[in-house]
Amino acid sequence: MQRIDSATTADLFDIAAVRRIEQAAAAALPPHALMQRAGLAVARLAMAVAPRARTIWIACGPGNNGGDGFEAAAQLRLRGFAPVVTRIGDDASLPADARASLQRALDAGVVFERDPPPQHDLAIDALLGIGARRAPEGTMREWLLRMHGSPAPLLGVDTPSGLHADSGTLSFELPPPAAGAAPRYCLSLLALKPGLFTAQGRDAAGEVWFDDLGGAAHAQRPVARLYGAADHPARRASSHKGSYGDVAVIGGAPGMAGAALLAAGAALAAGAGRVFVAPLDRNVPPLDPMRPELMLRDPAALDLRALSVVCGCGGGDAVAAVLPRLLAEAGSLVLDADALNAIARDAGLQALLTARRDDGLATVLTPHPLEAARLSGTNTAAVQADRLGAAAALVARFGAVVVLKGSGTVIAGPDELAAINLSGNARLATAGTGDVLAGMVGAALAAGRPAAAAAREAVWRHGDLADRWPADLPLTAGALARGGAACN
Repeated sequence: MQRIDSATTADLFDIAAVRRIEQAAAAALPPHALMQRAGLAVARLAMAVAPRARTIWIACGPGNNGGDGFEAAAQLRLRGFAPVVTRIGDDASLPADARASLQRALDAGVVFERDPPPQHDLAIDALLGIGARRAPEGTMREWLLRMHGSPAPLLGVDTPSGLHADSGTLSFELPPPAAGAAPRYCLSLLALKPGLFTAQGRDAAGEVWFDDLGGAAHAQRPVARLYGAADHPARRASSHKGSYGDVAVIGGAPGMAGAALLAAGAALAAGAGRVFVAPLDRNVPPLDPMRPELMLRDPAALDLRALSVVCGCGGGDAVAAVLPRLLAEAGSLVLDADALNAIARDAGLQALLTARRDDGLATVLTPHPLEAARLSGTNTAAVQADRLGAAAALVARFGAVVVLKGSGTVIAGPDELAAINLSGNARLATAGTGDVLAGMVGAALAAGRPAAAAAREAVWRHGDLADRWPADLPLTAGALARGGAACN
């Protein structure tokens, strides 16, 4: 059994692949053995996260997910715990393996009740698995809301009930987390599913654990990957500033110079050899006394082919005028914020962006969901309903690496297995942190990293800074851009 965290590297499989893995694993074992392994794994994790639990409420559904719950109840009862099982469905409708595990629970003396216990020390959600297609209703919904709203820890079996294992969309609204709320856990069985790590999945699942139950996933094709801690190439003692390339940040329209400065400062802190700031507001030079290393330039004077260019941070409407030249000439290019919005409105700019693919020029797009929706001609809800698919569609359309920001940021690129990033937390939900990320991507590109690898590295480092941020210090984009000195 393995705990999944931001340092984990692992393949992610969609529902169809998990079904094939399940069938192969079951065929290689005696009847009912796979469910027995699953139930034992659930019981082991339950004992680990709540070793002193007196009452363990296990809510079981009408399918094999419920069977895993019955089996876990039997294993817990045999080890001296007091599971109380509530169930939905009848014996006749249970799959054969689930019926066998129900009998094992009855034989072990597990208590079955019509209603949940008044109080519990741990809840186990074994109501719905990866095959569920409809939102939970009636009693099932009532139980789920009670579990998620309880002060007791909650352990989900395989996936949290109501969560789509491929997309991470949740079919019902979770109650808002209370201050000091108990942790949520999820034990993913046989294979890791992408929906646990993006969109609403991270909130619903909480801390994810994994047990392959002895099944072999190697014959199946993953749909995405957790890349874990980024591989940061060591700097050689004989290197110099020219070894790490030059970054130019073009943005900062009138009244928005701060965004360009944030991106430039982040590029500098991330290791770029030199960083130029080219403001679109000619009347307010963005001089930063805290960053005298940043060099001011006129956008028109830059040798774009020799630079890693970051464009769009605080660009406003003015950025549209400089985009044709940037798209045609920049050696490598990070497009963020207002640059993406300008491209979404202009078919000519879209054609220039697509042409970069044919010219072999590195391009990274860093949209948040609304910007991604504008680029794809859809809406935010559609993007969030299938984040992997939305990122892949933008890659196919523009031929660029796409960083779809959000909870479980997706990084996708041409001929690349998509990545889902697990570093980072909600403290990044503040103005300017996206500008910081764009600058970090620009620095990785300037150092010669391939576009997809540069994006993965920067996204992970950006989130890791937030994960290590002291709890008693506010996380601001300015502090983040300075390299997270408070974390070191």
